[in-house]
Parts: sequence; C-alpha cells; structure tokens
Amino acid sequence: MSELHKFLFDGLPVRGAIVRLTDSWQEILRRRASNTEHGPYPSEVQSLLGEITAAAALMQSNIKFDGALVLQIFGDGPVKLAVTEVQPDFSLRSTATVVGDVPNGTPLSQMVNATNKGRCAITLDPKTKFPGQQPYQGVVPLFDDAGAPLERISEVLEHYMLQSEQLDTTLVLAADDKVAAGLLIQRLPLEGAGNLAGSMVSRENEEQIGLNEHYNRIAILAKSLKSEELLQLDVDTVLRRLYWEEPLTRFEPLIGETGPKFQCNCSRERVGKMIVSLGREEAESILMERNDIEVGCEFCGVQYRFDPVDAAQLFTDAVLLQQGNTGTH
Repeated sequence: MSELHKFLFDGLPVRGAIVRLTDSWQEILRRRASNTEHGPYPSEVQSLLGEITAAAALMQSNIKFDGALVLQIFGDGPVKLAVTEVQPDFSLRSTATVVGDVPNGTPLSQMVNATNKGRCAITLDPKTKFPGQQPYQGVVPLFDDAGAPLERISEVLEHYMLQSEQLDTTLVLAADDKVAAGLLIQRLPLEGAGNLAGSMVSRENEEQIGLNEHYNRIAILAKSLKSEELLQLDVDTVLRRLYWEEPLTRFEPLIGETGPKFQCNCSRERVGKMIVSLGREEAESILMERNDIEVGCEFCGVQYRFDPVDAAQLFTDAVLLQQGNTGTH
C-alpha cells in the first residue's frame, strides 16, 4: 500500500519526507499497458514518470495549499510531455506523451532536452479562486546555471526549489515497474514553513544557501542512499540506516485513505463540455467521418463515446444553459 512519512530533525532547521508509491503507481502503469493504441511505457519513460510522480507527492506534502499541484516536464525529444497531478488528499494521476523510440539507456537530456529547450513547470491550482485569480506557476529550464543539461529529475527540481524559494533541497528519486519512491530533505525557511508560491522567500533565506552545516551533513547522508535501497527497503529501515545518530520526530504516516492513491477526475460531463468548446461545426464534421466522437482520457484510459444523438443533446443543453434554463426538453 502506498505511504508517505514526514519527519523533523530535532532541534535542527531541517525537515524530511519519504514516499513509497506501490499500488497507486502500479495502477497507473496497468492502465497505460492496457491502452491498445500506445501500449506500455518504455522503461526509461517509466522511470522518468515514476520519479516525477513521487516528487510531486513529496512537494504536495510540504505545502499548506487547498488545490492541485501539477508537475510537468515539457520535452523537445521523444518525450514531449510528462505530467503528474497531486490533490490535497494525495489522490494522484500521471501520464506521458511519447513520440518516437526511447531505447534502454537513453539519458534524460536526450529524452526531454535534445536541443536544450525542455522545461519543467510546477503549477499550484487552487480549488477556490477569487475573481480573476490565476494559478501560480514557476518554470525552469532543464539545464544548470552554466547551461549544461541536467541528467536527473532530482537535480532539476533541486534547482527549481533553490531558484523559487531560496531553500536548500535534496531529492533522491527512483522508480521501476513496482515502486516509485522518493526521499526529500529540506532546510527550513527562517520564518517557518515555506510554500511553493514563494511567500516565504526572503533575503535572509537566500543568504543561508549552502551554509547550514546541519543541513549539509544530513543532505550528504541522503545522497548516499542507492536507488535499489530506496525501492526495496521499508521506510523504518531507510531512516535507521541513514540517520541512526540523529534524533527524529516522526509524524503519523499517511497510508490508505489518507495516503497517496490513484484517482482520475475525468468525467463524461467534462468531456462533453470539451466537445461543446470545439463548436457544433467541428463536432458534425467528425461525425460525418465516423459513427461517434470518441475521446480517451490520457490519465486513466477510459474511453468516452458520443453518437450523433448524444452530440446534438450536448449543444441543445449548452444553448438552454446560456438562456438561463438548465432543464432538458
């Protein structure tokens, strides 16, 4: 069962979290493998998507925000898009768009940053928006300050956190066909708990980058964790191996209903609104070529079909709604 554990280093300005996605990650892969059009992900894409899914769950756990956290990699290689969405209750979904072959051993830069134009975006989309309010989004390139391509998603996200919040962050990520897991270690902001929208960014935090010896020691230990250990060992064993000399305060783990789980919020109603947004003329042109309009959810694989009668009803309802009458006749 998928689980998320948070902890603090007693008396030190350092916090941490470990996530292990098992059933939720396997469900994402199962649904993709059952897609007859695309088939399963290549192993390198599987690892990439698993790592950003684990990372997004860790980031969501670190913010006080009533809304979705969306982590996206926009690629200029065969992987055009890798995206994961995590809700405040840790329901999550992930997908990737792959165009072309991705052989085993293909590095990250060749998958998503072939011409150094790939980007990483993190979006915070509140559930309740004020009039005119837009989601917060931060974007960083997939290369370091010297312009060299980054070869690990963990490095990209560490770079993002350093730029967006001026906070030292260490991430260790790994994924295979059974588990997607991650360890996050972060220096606490001087004012208290920070958030991805940058409200806690300050000159004092920026001046502390790289200087806290306690964080540096704990981060070095985190980086000693091997991928196979992160994937195969339980959380208690990982923490004991890394931090047996450090006093920790551990919080109640999030498992089961309170923990990470696969969930897709697509619906026939939302797909219907998308068809209406295309316009009646476009919908009718599709129906002239085939018997129905078929839309498949990239996240969960559900196929929604609208025959000519269904499509006509969508546009009739839309007209009635504009007239202030939500009834259907």
